[in-house]
Amino acid sequence: MQLPEKFEGNTILTGNGTVLLYHGSKSGITGDIEPISRELCDFGKGFYMGTEKMQPLTLICNFPNAKLYTVKTDLSNLRILDIEVGIDWALLIAYHRGKMESVKNSSLYQKYAEMAKDCDMIIGYIANDRMFVVLDRFFSGEITDLALVNSLSALKLGKQYVALTKKACRQIEIVEEKVLSEADRKVLRIESEAHRQEGIRQAEEICRKHRRDGRFFDEIIGGGV
Repeated sequence: MQLPEKFEGNTILTGNGTVLLYHGSKSGITGDIEPISRELCDFGKGFYMGTEKMQPLTLICNFPNAKLYTVKTDLSNLRILDIEVGIDWALLIAYHRGKMESVKNSSLYQKYAEMAKDCDMIIGYIANDRMFVVLDRFFSGEITDLALVNSLSALKLGKQYVALTKKACRQIEIVEEKVLSEADRKVLRIESEAHRQEGIRQAEEICRKHRRDGRFFDEIIGGGV
């Protein structure tokens, strides 16, 4: 990928090449691929794909008609925001999950509202089931940004590619579709819960270590970053 510009430490890329990714669907894809996920997702409405096969599987293992897709994504000529792990990552998720509405008229809010402006895709780390509890504790003011960022590094999250526009979606090709059996889903539920509990345990240790270091969410959104 070429790197034509920077956005406050995160890179706006002009993409090239292809990458194999995974997408989980609760009931299967019908028709064209579209950027139509729920509004309150990590990076807003889009078509979500992950670098780790296990991640989408854990999201769909409770649904009887679930399907796993392997997709080939052509990044050529897409405008891409590649966001690093850190406080910008967390606050961009906070914005898209509706956690920053109390400061809607602030410059901080506008920063994250415009961070992916005119981009076709976002590449960023997944706020998966292991990380969700830690993020929620950060948003509710129980832990600091330093505890959060150190937790991110320790949990070694996979990355997700989010196609935000129809242009990006048209460059996604389904390579394989797999139907999950009840036996598959049962095993996945057990593995998912085990991974979740281990992630919570690791994050809890880090949060205790950094409980007096850094700033809380309300301090950040009140005073800027």
